Amino acid sequence: MTRICKNCGFENQDDYDFCAKCGTPLVEGAQRKPLYVYRTSQPEVNKNALIVAYILTIFLSWSGFVVGLFSKQSSMAVFTFFGFFMPFYLVQSKHPTLKKHGLIMMAISFVGVALSFYVMLH
Repeated sequence: MTRICKNCGFENQDDYDFCAKCGTPLVEGAQRKPLYVYRTSQPEVNKNALIVAYILTIFLSWSGFVVGLFSKQSSMAVFTFFGFFMPFYLVQSKHPTLKKHGLIMMAISFVGVALSFYVMLH
């Protein structure tokens, strides 16, 4: 047996307490349950971990430049590519803050690697 809405005439299933079309109660005394909507927010970024990531990126990508300044016979510039690991990881994140910091670290790494190779080749 179907329940027909008195308000709009829509035929509802007999286990419905409210009209599926207009929301009018089909059973006398039916109360609507409160509807709670939860927003999922982005998790907070651990600032200490971000500082460590910057320090590692700078250390790894600029180490060839610093070593190259002190010893002209060094091929340390090859190892400066390790400075790109952290930025490449962060750029792939879905979190907008991490992605932004990953791009900043990528620029820092690029400059460090470029200077390292410049010192190594000249």
